[in-house]
Amino acid sequence: MSSPGIDGDPKPPCLPRNGLVKLPGQPNGLGAASITKGTPATKNRPCQPPPPPTLPPPSLAAPLPRAALAGGPCPLAGGPASALAPGPPAERPPLATDEKILNGLFWYFSACEKCVLAQVCKAWRRVLYQPKFWAGLTPVLHAKELYNVLPGGEKEFVNLQGFAARGFEGFCLVGVSDLDICEFIDNYALSKKGVKAMSLKRSTITDAGLEVMLEQMQGVVRLELSGCNDFTEAGLWSSLSARITSLSVSDCINVADDAIAAISQLLPNLAELSLQAYHVTDTALAYFTARQGHSTHTLRLLSCWEITNHGVVNVVHSLPNLTALSLSGCSKVTDDGVELVAENLRKLRSLDLSWCPRITDMALEYVACDLHRLEELVLDRCVRITDTGLSYLSTMSSLRSLYLRWCCQVQDFGLKHLLALGSLRLLSLAGCPLLTTTGLSGLVQLQELEELELTNCPGATPELFKYFSQHLPRCLVIE
Repeated sequence: MSSPGIDGDPKPPCLPRNGLVKLPGQPNGLGAASITKGTPATKNRPCQPPPPPTLPPPSLAAPLPRAALAGGPCPLAGGPASALAPGPPAERPPLATDEKILNGLFWYFSACEKCVLAQVCKAWRRVLYQPKFWAGLTPVLHAKELYNVLPGGEKEFVNLQGFAARGFEGFCLVGVSDLDICEFIDNYALSKKGVKAMSLKRSTITDAGLEVMLEQMQGVVRLELSGCNDFTEAGLWSSLSARITSLSVSDCINVADDAIAAISQLLPNLAELSLQAYHVTDTALAYFTARQGHSTHTLRLLSCWEITNHGVVNVVHSLPNLTALSLSGCSKVTDDGVELVAENLRKLRSLDLSWCPRITDMALEYVACDLHRLEELVLDRCVRITDTGLSYLSTMSSLRSLYLRWCCQVQDFGLKHLLALGSLRLLSLAGCPLLTTTGLSGLVQLQELEELELTNCPGATPELFKYFSQHLPRCLVIE
């Protein structure tokens, strides 16, 4: 059981899962430091400055005083002794606690480092606890971290005041129950209106708990449910609210076609939907209506094994404004399904066809011919893709990210076609067994490349990495 940190925050271990780390304060930290700047003001300065004094030649044995170097009175020049009397120091805070300086300095630290720095002193914590330093971060709280054990053995919910001070708009709760969620709502000051995103993972939330959460937390517009096997489709019907714009459901065994019906009818403003459900069929994709067609721009269907080309037909007709589509793991989708996507979803900027074993080079021809705005293409584990397919991609001038992990038929000749992609910024060739050192070395012609992944690539030798470091100095090469 974690003990509370500053302001009663839970004290998780120093792990990047939540970026929120509490360490014991240092007895001799920077909070006791006092750094001043400048020299004392002089007293009795005459109204008219005296003529420049005649200074003796400098020597190592008798260095010039600072006052002489500044053009002021100098004892070596016979100046009055009263000119050397120090006055009161200027009124300004020490640099270590100057909030203007700290506000600029703390931007250079990671989330974990900020949590440690916040314990140096109250002044640093006051600056670091501004919401601007924590924007975009999501605290991850496990069920065991939500309670403190009292001496009598009773449990007390932790104080979340420190989280409220930093203005977090989203939380990820892991392994929680209905009761834990109710306690969180009652003890977090911003839960009713201030929390915009909630993620529940590996939790035992039921239909009743889901309904209470969404009813009480009126600010939630982004919801994620992962590995929650105790709620049913009836819970979605009773709890989903029209204010939700982003929904992600994965590894929840009770989700099937009726869940999609609830989503399509109850969420007219849905912009993003991510669904990993093994029992969803083509019929479910026919539930989408024109209401989602205007608002939904992102659809991710992950490992939906039962979806075929008929389901793709329903998607492209119901959601014509999609800009991002993932069919990853939809193993029954073929080239014909990709042709439907390319002909009807011309606004696509991201397309994920990974783990679709029936996709061939023909699908890439459809993509290259019609999806001229495409910026990201994921083809991981598409084992039928060959150099011919890469030749089609050479005409896609807007493509910035290309993933070819474990495409086992791609060879050196195919890489030559990629050299025409001048806008390419990210290229992944991890696990491609037929690529040689000679073929990979030609990638130095992609001077705008920012990231190159060569993990588990036999042709990636130490000599090649050294060659890349010399000729692609701005590119991150992942070994």
